[in-house]
Amino acid sequence: MDIVGFLKSQFICHLLICYIFIVSGLIINFIQLFTLILWPINKQLFRRINCRLAYCISSQMVMLLEWWSGTDCTLYTDPESYKKYGKENAIVILNHNFEIDFLCGWNFCERFGVLGSSKVLAKKELSYMPIIGWMWYFLEIVFCKRKWEEDRKTVMQKLLNLRDYPENFWFLIHCEGTRFTEQKHQISMQVAEAKGLPKLKYHLLPRTKGFAVTVQCLRNVVSAVYDSTLNFRNNENPTLLGVLNGKKYHADLYVRQVIHILILFWHIEMRIPLEEVPEDEQECSNWLHKLYQEKDAFQEEYYRTGTYPAVPVVPPRRPWTLLNWLFWALLLLYPLFKLLINMINSGSSLTLASFAFVIVIASVGVRWMIAVTEINKGSTYGNNDNKQKQK
Repeated sequence: MDIVGFLKSQFICHLLICYIFIVSGLIINFIQLFTLILWPINKQLFRRINCRLAYCISSQMVMLLEWWSGTDCTLYTDPESYKKYGKENAIVILNHNFEIDFLCGWNFCERFGVLGSSKVLAKKELSYMPIIGWMWYFLEIVFCKRKWEEDRKTVMQKLLNLRDYPENFWFLIHCEGTRFTEQKHQISMQVAEAKGLPKLKYHLLPRTKGFAVTVQCLRNVVSAVYDSTLNFRNNENPTLLGVLNGKKYHADLYVRQVIHILILFWHIEMRIPLEEVPEDEQECSNWLHKLYQEKDAFQEEYYRTGTYPAVPVVPPRRPWTLLNWLFWALLLLYPLFKLLINMINSGSSLTLASFAFVIVIASVGVRWMIAVTEINKGSTYGNNDNKQKQK
Protein backbone atom coordinates (compact mmCIF):
# COMPACT_ATOMS: atom_id res chain seq x y z
CA MET A 1 0.00 0.00 0.00
CA ASP A 2 1.40 3.44 -0.92
CA ILE A 3 1.53 6.31 1.54
CA VAL A 4 -1.59 7.97 0.12
CA GLY A 5 -3.56 4.72 0.35
CA PHE A 6 -2.31 4.22 3.92
CA LEU A 7 -3.44 7.71 4.96
CA LYS A 8 -6.87 7.21 3.39
CA SER A 9 -7.41 4.11 5.52
CA GLN A 10 -6.59 5.87 8.81
CA PHE A 11 -9.43 6.55 11.22
CA ILE A 12 -8.12 10.02 12.09
CA CYS A 13 -8.58 11.03 8.44
CA HIS A 14 -12.11 9.67 8.51
CA LEU A 15 -12.84 11.68 11.64
CA LEU A 16 -11.56 14.89 10.04
CA ILE A 17 -13.66 14.29 6.90
CA CYS A 18 -16.76 13.65 9.01
CA TYR A 19 -15.99 16.68 11.20
CA ILE A 20 -15.92 18.91 8.12
CA PHE A 21 -19.13 17.35 6.78
CA ILE A 22 -21.05 17.58 10.06
CA VAL A 23 -19.99 21.08 11.08
CA SER A 24 -20.37 22.56 7.59
CA GLY A 25 -23.69 20.77 7.19
CA LEU A 26 -25.07 22.19 10.42
CA ILE A 27 -23.86 25.68 9.47
CA ILE A 28 -25.63 25.36 6.11
CA ASN A 29 -28.80 24.02 7.77
CA PHE A 30 -28.72 27.10 10.03
CA ILE A 31 -28.38 29.40 7.02
CA GLN A 32 -31.22 27.56 5.29
CA LEU A 33 -33.43 28.26 8.29
CA PHE A 34 -33.00 31.98 7.74
CA THR A 35 -33.88 31.69 4.05
CA LEU A 36 -37.46 30.89 5.09
CA ILE A 37 -38.12 34.62 5.34
CA LEU A 38 -37.73 34.76 1.55
CA TRP A 39 -40.50 32.22 0.84
CA PRO A 40 -43.47 34.65 1.13
CA ILE A 41 -41.49 37.43 -0.55
CA ASN A 42 -39.75 35.67 -3.46
CA LYS A 43 -40.28 31.91 -3.60
CA GLN A 44 -38.08 31.43 -6.66
CA LEU A 45 -35.14 33.22 -5.04
CA PHE A 46 -35.60 31.01 -1.97
CA ARG A 47 -35.39 27.96 -4.21
CA ARG A 48 -32.32 29.11 -6.13
CA ILE A 49 -30.43 29.91 -2.94
CA ASN A 50 -31.30 26.57 -1.38
CA CYS A 51 -30.16 24.70 -4.48
CA ARG A 52 -26.71 26.22 -3.99
CA LEU A 53 -26.70 25.60 -0.25
CA ALA A 54 -27.77 21.99 -0.76
CA TYR A 55 -24.97 21.54 -3.28
CA CYS A 56 -22.45 22.55 -0.60
CA ILE A 57 -23.60 19.53 1.46
CA SER A 58 -24.27 16.82 -1.11
CA SER A 59 -21.18 17.62 -3.18
CA GLN A 60 -19.00 16.67 -0.20
CA MET A 61 -20.34 13.12 -0.42
CA VAL A 62 -19.77 13.06 -4.17
CA MET A 63 -16.22 14.32 -3.61
CA LEU A 64 -15.51 11.20 -1.55
CA LEU A 65 -16.54 8.96 -4.43
CA GLU A 66 -14.94 10.95 -7.25
CA TRP A 67 -11.73 12.31 -5.71
CA TRP A 68 -11.06 10.44 -2.46
CA SER A 69 -12.04 6.97 -3.65
CA GLY A 70 -11.24 7.68 -7.31
CA THR A 71 -14.04 5.39 -8.48
CA ASP A 72 -13.99 4.90 -12.24
CA CYS A 73 -17.00 6.19 -14.13
CA THR A 74 -17.77 4.94 -17.63
CA LEU A 75 -20.73 6.08 -19.69
CA TYR A 76 -22.17 4.44 -22.81
CA THR A 77 -24.56 6.72 -24.62
CA ASP A 78 -25.91 7.99 -27.87
CA PRO A 79 -24.23 11.35 -28.65
CA GLU A 80 -27.52 13.06 -29.49
CA SER A 81 -29.17 11.96 -26.24
CA TYR A 82 -26.06 12.85 -24.26
CA LYS A 83 -26.55 16.49 -25.25
CA LYS A 84 -29.89 16.57 -23.42
CA TYR A 85 -28.58 15.52 -20.00
CA GLY A 86 -28.73 18.35 -17.50
CA LYS A 87 -30.71 20.53 -19.91
CA GLU A 88 -34.15 19.07 -19.25
CA ASN A 89 -36.24 17.97 -16.30
CA ALA A 90 -36.35 14.19 -16.00
CA ILE A 91 -37.61 11.31 -13.86
CA VAL A 92 -34.73 8.92 -13.13
CA ILE A 93 -35.64 5.32 -12.24
CA LEU A 94 -32.88 3.74 -10.14
CA ASN A 95 -32.43 0.17 -8.98
CA HIS A 96 -31.66 -0.44 -5.33
CA ASN A 97 -29.05 -3.19 -4.94
CA PHE A 98 -26.01 -1.54 -3.38
CA GLU A 99 -25.19 0.33 -0.19
CA ILE A 100 -24.07 3.43 -2.07
CA ASP A 101 -27.02 3.68 -4.49
CA PHE A 102 -27.80 7.17 -3.24
CA LEU A 103 -24.20 8.28 -3.73
CA CYS A 104 -24.16 6.92 -7.27
CA GLY A 105 -27.38 8.77 -8.01
CA TRP A 106 -25.86 12.00 -6.74
CA ASN A 107 -22.75 11.41 -8.83
CA PHE A 108 -24.89 11.03 -11.93
CA CYS A 109 -26.59 14.33 -11.11
CA GLU A 110 -23.23 16.04 -10.49
CA ARG A 111 -21.76 14.99 -13.83
CA PHE A 112 -24.58 16.85 -15.59
CA GLY A 113 -24.91 19.84 -13.28
CA VAL A 114 -28.20 19.11 -11.50
CA LEU A 115 -26.96 17.87 -8.12
CA GLY A 116 -28.12 20.89 -6.15
CA SER A 117 -31.66 20.75 -7.53
CA SER A 118 -32.13 16.95 -7.63
CA LYS A 119 -35.25 15.57 -5.94
CA VAL A 120 -36.13 12.20 -4.43
CA LEU A 121 -39.12 10.31 -3.11
CA ALA A 122 -37.86 9.49 0.40
CA LYS A 123 -39.23 7.82 3.51
CA LYS A 124 -40.56 10.24 6.14
CA GLU A 125 -38.04 9.14 8.79
CA LEU A 126 -35.20 10.68 6.78
CA SER A 127 -36.70 14.16 7.16
CA TYR A 128 -35.70 14.11 10.86
CA MET A 129 -32.04 13.30 10.11
CA PRO A 130 -29.77 16.30 10.71
CA ILE A 131 -27.86 17.76 7.75
CA ILE A 132 -29.14 15.66 4.80
CA GLY A 133 -32.72 15.27 6.02
CA TRP A 134 -32.98 18.92 6.97
CA MET A 135 -31.33 19.94 3.70
CA TRP A 136 -33.98 17.94 1.83
CA TYR A 137 -36.75 19.77 3.69
CA PHE A 138 -35.58 23.09 2.21
CA LEU A 139 -35.27 21.47 -1.23
CA GLU A 140 -38.97 20.54 -1.10
CA ILE A 141 -38.19 16.83 -1.21
CA VAL A 142 -41.22 14.54 -1.35
CA PHE A 143 -41.42 12.49 1.86
CA CYS A 144 -43.80 9.57 2.34
CA LYS A 145 -44.79 7.17 5.15
CA ARG A 146 -44.98 4.17 2.78
CA LYS A 147 -48.69 3.84 3.52
CA TRP A 148 -50.27 4.81 0.23
CA GLU A 149 -53.70 5.59 1.64
CA GLU A 150 -52.09 8.25 3.84
CA ASP A 151 -49.41 9.32 1.38
CA ARG A 152 -51.35 9.87 -1.83
CA LYS A 153 -52.72 13.35 -1.13
CA THR A 154 -49.47 14.64 0.41
CA VAL A 155 -47.27 13.21 -2.34
CA MET A 156 -49.48 14.68 -5.08
CA GLN A 157 -49.43 18.12 -3.48
CA LYS A 158 -45.64 18.08 -3.08
CA LEU A 159 -45.18 17.00 -6.69
CA LEU A 160 -47.56 19.63 -8.01
CA ASN A 161 -45.57 22.27 -6.10
CA LEU A 162 -42.56 21.41 -8.29
CA ARG A 163 -44.32 22.38 -11.51
CA ASP A 164 -42.95 25.93 -11.36
CA TYR A 165 -39.48 25.03 -10.08
CA PRO A 166 -36.98 27.54 -11.52
CA GLU A 167 -34.02 25.14 -11.96
CA ASN A 168 -33.66 22.06 -14.15
CA PHE A 169 -34.13 19.08 -11.85
CA TRP A 170 -34.03 15.29 -11.90
CA PHE A 171 -36.53 13.41 -9.79
CA LEU A 172 -34.80 10.24 -8.55
CA ILE A 173 -37.08 7.35 -7.67
CA HIS A 174 -36.46 3.79 -6.48
CA CYS A 175 -39.60 2.07 -7.77
CA GLU A 176 -38.77 -1.13 -5.88
CA GLY A 177 -39.43 0.80 -2.69
CA THR A 178 -36.63 -0.81 -0.68
CA ARG A 179 -33.12 -2.17 -1.14
CA PHE A 180 -32.74 -5.62 -2.72
CA THR A 181 -32.01 -8.55 -0.39
CA GLU A 182 -32.54 -12.25 -0.98
CA GLN A 183 -35.27 -12.39 1.66
CA LYS A 184 -37.15 -9.45 0.16
CA HIS A 185 -36.70 -10.91 -3.32
CA GLN A 186 -38.28 -14.22 -2.29
CA ILE A 187 -41.27 -12.40 -0.81
CA SER A 188 -41.57 -10.15 -3.87
CA MET A 189 -41.56 -13.12 -6.24
CA GLN A 190 -44.28 -14.80 -4.17
CA VAL A 191 -46.35 -11.69 -4.81
CA ALA A 192 -45.52 -11.88 -8.53
CA GLU A 193 -46.71 -15.48 -8.65
CA ALA A 194 -49.93 -14.63 -6.81
CA LYS A 195 -50.65 -11.74 -9.20
CA GLY A 196 -49.69 -13.63 -12.33
CA LEU A 197 -46.76 -11.32 -13.12
CA PRO A 198 -43.50 -12.54 -14.70
CA LYS A 199 -40.82 -13.19 -12.10
CA LEU A 200 -37.65 -11.10 -11.94
CA LYS A 201 -34.18 -12.45 -11.14
CA TYR A 202 -32.32 -9.29 -10.21
CA HIS A 203 -35.00 -6.84 -9.10
CA LEU A 204 -37.96 -6.63 -6.75
CA LEU A 205 -41.38 -5.99 -8.22
CA PRO A 206 -41.80 -2.24 -8.77
CA ARG A 207 -44.36 -0.46 -6.59
CA THR A 208 -46.22 1.30 -9.32
CA LYS A 209 -48.57 3.78 -7.65
CA GLY A 210 -45.88 6.23 -6.59
CA PHE A 211 -44.39 6.21 -10.08
CA ALA A 212 -47.79 6.65 -11.73
CA VAL A 213 -48.63 9.66 -9.55
CA THR A 214 -45.19 11.17 -10.21
CA VAL A 215 -45.72 10.89 -13.96
CA GLN A 216 -49.24 12.28 -13.65
CA CYS A 217 -48.20 15.32 -11.59
CA LEU A 218 -45.02 16.16 -13.51
CA ARG A 219 -46.35 15.64 -17.01
CA ASN A 220 -45.65 18.71 -19.20
CA VAL A 221 -42.92 19.66 -16.69
CA VAL A 222 -40.62 16.67 -17.10
CA SER A 223 -39.38 15.88 -20.60
CA ALA A 224 -38.19 12.30 -20.24
CA VAL A 225 -37.74 9.20 -18.11
CA TYR A 226 -34.19 7.88 -17.63
CA ASP A 227 -34.24 4.22 -16.66
CA SER A 228 -31.12 3.39 -14.75
CA THR A 229 -29.65 0.14 -13.39
CA LEU A 230 -26.50 0.17 -11.30
CA ASN A 231 -23.71 -2.37 -11.78
CA PHE A 232 -20.13 -2.72 -10.60
CA ARG A 233 -17.49 -4.73 -12.39
CA ASN A 234 -15.88 -7.94 -11.17
CA ASN A 235 -18.68 -8.58 -8.65
CA GLU A 236 -17.53 -5.63 -6.54
CA ASN A 237 -19.76 -4.92 -3.55
CA PRO A 238 -19.17 -1.23 -2.81
CA THR A 239 -19.87 0.23 0.63
CA LEU A 240 -19.69 3.71 2.10
CA LEU A 241 -17.03 2.45 4.51
CA GLY A 242 -15.02 1.24 1.51
CA VAL A 243 -15.33 4.65 -0.13
CA LEU A 244 -14.25 6.32 3.11
CA ASN A 245 -11.22 4.00 3.20
CA GLY A 246 -10.31 5.23 -0.28
CA LYS A 247 -11.14 1.96 -2.04
CA LYS A 248 -11.53 2.39 -5.79
CA TYR A 249 -14.54 0.81 -7.51
CA HIS A 250 -15.38 0.37 -11.19
CA ALA A 251 -18.96 1.16 -12.09
CA ASP A 252 -20.97 0.82 -15.30
CA LEU A 253 -24.12 2.68 -16.26
CA TYR A 254 -26.08 1.52 -19.30
CA VAL A 255 -28.59 3.95 -20.73
CA ARG A 256 -30.89 2.77 -23.42
CA GLN A 257 -33.32 5.01 -25.05
CA VAL A 258 -35.77 2.88 -26.74
CA ILE A 259 -33.13 4.07 -28.18
CA HIS A 260 -30.42 5.53 -26.14
CA ILE A 261 -27.67 4.05 -24.11
CA LEU A 262 -25.55 5.46 -21.36
CA ILE A 263 -23.11 4.08 -18.86
CA LEU A 264 -21.77 6.35 -16.19
CA PHE A 265 -19.98 4.52 -13.44
CA TRP A 266 -22.76 2.49 -12.23
CA HIS A 267 -26.21 2.53 -13.83
CA ILE A 268 -28.32 1.62 -16.79
CA GLU A 269 -30.13 4.50 -18.27
CA MET A 270 -32.75 4.89 -20.83
CA ARG A 271 -34.10 8.18 -22.11
CA ILE A 272 -37.80 7.80 -22.80
CA PRO A 273 -39.90 10.81 -23.83
CA LEU A 274 -42.55 11.24 -21.14
CA GLU A 275 -45.34 11.27 -23.70
CA GLU A 276 -44.58 7.59 -24.31
CA VAL A 277 -45.49 6.77 -20.70
CA PRO A 278 -49.27 6.07 -20.37
CA GLU A 279 -51.39 8.48 -18.33
CA ASP A 280 -53.90 5.90 -17.10
CA GLU A 281 -52.77 4.46 -13.75
CA GLN A 282 -53.32 0.82 -14.69
CA GLU A 283 -51.67 1.23 -18.08
CA CYS A 284 -48.77 3.06 -16.42
CA SER A 285 -48.46 0.18 -13.96
CA ASN A 286 -48.32 -2.35 -16.80
CA TRP A 287 -45.76 -0.18 -18.60
CA LEU A 288 -43.52 -0.09 -15.52
CA HIS A 289 -43.74 -3.86 -15.00
CA LYS A 290 -42.70 -4.36 -18.62
CA LEU A 291 -39.82 -1.94 -18.12
CA TYR A 292 -38.55 -3.98 -15.16
CA GLN A 293 -38.74 -7.18 -17.19
CA GLU A 294 -36.53 -5.49 -19.79
CA LYS A 295 -34.18 -4.24 -17.06
CA ASP A 296 -33.87 -7.79 -15.78
CA ALA A 297 -32.92 -8.99 -19.26
CA PHE A 298 -30.23 -6.30 -19.56
CA GLN A 299 -28.92 -7.27 -16.13
CA GLU A 300 -28.74 -10.90 -17.23
CA GLU A 301 -26.75 -9.86 -20.29
CA TYR A 302 -24.37 -7.79 -18.18
CA TYR A 303 -23.66 -10.68 -15.82
CA ARG A 304 -23.10 -12.97 -18.80
CA THR A 305 -20.78 -10.73 -20.85
CA GLY A 306 -19.52 -8.17 -18.33
CA THR A 307 -20.30 -5.28 -20.64
CA TYR A 308 -23.02 -3.24 -22.33
CA PRO A 309 -23.48 -2.22 -25.96
CA ALA A 310 -22.68 1.24 -27.35
CA VAL A 311 -19.57 3.37 -27.43
CA PRO A 312 -18.00 4.09 -24.01
CA VAL A 313 -17.54 7.69 -22.92
CA VAL A 314 -15.87 8.95 -19.74
CA PRO A 315 -17.47 12.28 -18.75
CA PRO A 316 -14.81 14.45 -17.07
CA ARG A 317 -15.09 15.13 -13.37
CA ARG A 318 -16.14 18.67 -12.59
CA PRO A 319 -13.77 20.44 -10.12
CA TRP A 320 -16.53 22.03 -8.02
CA THR A 321 -17.02 19.14 -5.58
CA LEU A 322 -13.33 19.18 -4.68
CA LEU A 323 -13.13 22.98 -4.50
CA ASN A 324 -16.19 23.12 -2.25
CA TRP A 325 -14.67 20.55 0.10
CA LEU A 326 -11.33 22.35 0.20
CA PHE A 327 -13.10 25.61 1.07
CA TRP A 328 -14.84 24.06 4.06
CA ALA A 329 -11.68 22.19 5.10
CA LEU A 330 -9.63 25.38 5.18
CA LEU A 331 -12.40 27.22 6.99
CA LEU A 332 -13.00 24.61 9.70
CA LEU A 333 -9.72 22.77 10.29
CA TYR A 334 -7.73 25.83 11.40
CA PRO A 335 -9.95 26.62 14.43
CA LEU A 336 -10.05 22.90 15.28
CA PHE A 337 -6.26 22.56 15.34
CA LYS A 338 -5.90 25.84 17.20
CA LEU A 339 -8.35 24.63 19.83
CA LEU A 340 -6.52 21.30 20.12
CA ILE A 341 -3.14 23.01 20.63
CA ASN A 342 -4.60 25.30 23.30
CA MET A 343 -6.11 22.32 25.09
CA ILE A 344 -2.81 20.43 25.08
CA ASN A 345 -0.92 23.50 26.29
CA SER A 346 -3.38 23.98 29.13
CA GLY A 347 -2.36 20.63 30.62
CA SER A 348 -5.78 20.26 32.25
CA SER A 349 -6.79 16.64 32.76
CA LEU A 350 -10.46 17.59 32.66
CA THR A 351 -10.00 19.42 29.36
CA LEU A 352 -8.16 16.50 27.78
CA ALA A 353 -10.72 14.03 29.11
CA SER A 354 -13.52 16.17 27.65
CA PHE A 355 -11.77 16.20 24.30
CA ALA A 356 -11.35 12.41 24.40
CA PHE A 357 -15.06 12.08 25.20
CA VAL A 358 -15.95 14.24 22.18
CA ILE A 359 -13.75 12.01 19.98
CA VAL A 360 -15.59 8.92 21.23
CA ILE A 361 -18.97 10.52 20.57
CA ALA A 362 -17.82 11.59 17.11
CA SER A 363 -16.63 8.04 16.39
CA VAL A 364 -20.02 6.64 17.37
CA GLY A 365 -21.71 9.27 15.21
CA VAL A 366 -19.55 8.40 12.20
CA ARG A 367 -20.32 4.70 12.60
CA TRP A 368 -24.04 5.45 12.92
CA MET A 369 -24.05 7.50 9.71
CA ILE A 370 -22.29 4.69 7.85
CA ALA A 371 -24.68 2.09 9.29
CA VAL A 372 -27.64 3.93 7.74
CA THR A 373 -26.38 2.83 4.32
CA GLU A 374 -25.57 -0.79 5.21
CA ILE A 375 -27.79 -3.46 3.67
CA ASN A 376 -27.79 -5.73 6.71
CA LYS A 377 -29.00 -2.83 8.85
CA GLY A 378 -31.39 -1.37 6.33
CA SER A 379 -35.14 -1.06 6.28
CA THR A 380 -37.31 -4.11 6.98
CA TYR A 381 -39.83 -2.67 4.56
CA GLY A 382 -40.93 -5.48 2.24
CA ASN A 383 -39.77 -8.27 4.57
CA ASN A 384 -43.01 -8.97 6.36
CA ASP A 385 -45.77 -11.15 5.01
CA ASN A 386 -48.40 -8.60 5.89
CA LYS A 387 -46.65 -6.16 3.56
CA GLN A 388 -46.67 -8.36 0.52
CA LYS A 389 -49.34 -6.38 -1.20
CA GLN A 390 -47.54 -4.17 -3.71
CA LYS A 391 -48.24 -0.47 -3.60
